[in-house]
Amino acid sequence: MNLRAALAPVAAGVGVMAAAAAVLVPALGTDAPAGGPHRHRTPSAVHGTAPVLPSASHCTPATAAQSLRPSAADGPAVQRIKAKGQLVVGVDQNTYRWGYRDPGTGRLEGFDIDLARAIAKDILGPDAKVVFQTIPTNQRIPALQKRTVDIVVRTMTINCVRKEKVAFSTAYFQGGQQVLAPKKSAVTAFDDSLRGKRVCTAAGSTGESALSGQRHGAKVLTVPSQLDCLVRIQLGQADAVVTDNALAAAQAAQDPTVELKGKPFTDEPYGVAMNKADTDLVRRVNKVLDDYRRGGADSPWMRAYRTWLRADLPGISGPPVPEYSD
Repeated sequence: MNLRAALAPVAAGVGVMAAAAAVLVPALGTDAPAGGPHRHRTPSAVHGTAPVLPSASHCTPATAAQSLRPSAADGPAVQRIKAKGQLVVGVDQNTYRWGYRDPGTGRLEGFDIDLARAIAKDILGPDAKVVFQTIPTNQRIPALQKRTVDIVVRTMTINCVRKEKVAFSTAYFQGGQQVLAPKKSAVTAFDDSLRGKRVCTAAGSTGESALSGQRHGAKVLTVPSQLDCLVRIQLGQADAVVTDNALAAAQAAQDPTVELKGKPFTDEPYGVAMNKADTDLVRRVNKVLDDYRRGGADSPWMRAYRTWLRADLPGISGPPVPEYSD
């Protein structure tokens, strides 16, 4: 199916989440806010030898979503997590539907949170302890490089620039950059209708990268979190937002005065990010994602989609097809 077309509509909805033991630690670098087609593949890696990630220097937009083949083996990184007895996951707590704090229960919920719990359960068992560490967009990569977190599950786009610094799983969702603006706004798309407008985006995001390449005459405002951009619009301090349409749809569900404008103008495959040296963990996460996708309409992925995303992003028939480099 055409995911770009499917990701454009916006509606509203509610959801629930699976239970697992979890704690929350303060945000890294900031105070925590309150409450497919066949593609060329490189020669096969031999399991049992030192695993090697695909060279990011050979990465292209067509191959960026390729990752290592899945394995259930307990390598050094997986053993390290088991020895700690907990999985530390970098997440968001401010993105409705993906990773947010339910005001009624105080619990973190969302599509990304369900996936993080599934990874923890596979590695640590049914009583897995998950430590959720909330991190701003521009601290996702430093947190992995410093091993402050084991993985990041935070609507993080896989691209070649990031693959120079961290490793990614196969894609678990496909989005695209799009413009969000008030319904009454003269802004119509990512085009010259942005000229002279104040356009907000999150620091370290692919939206920021897109605007650095082409501003269309806009004045760019960068903030730590995409939700800050919605607040800026509500306060009259910004005229539009450039962000992933999956995130923009969630913001529109929170504020019916804004809407997506135009069409997605990039491809944004989301992946679970890990330290570049943790190749065994990459394979293990890819094994979890294989299990998560399996089962057709009754797969864990589809159940999570129906719970969290279908109301705002209708028409998606299934997850992205995994692509492998080895």
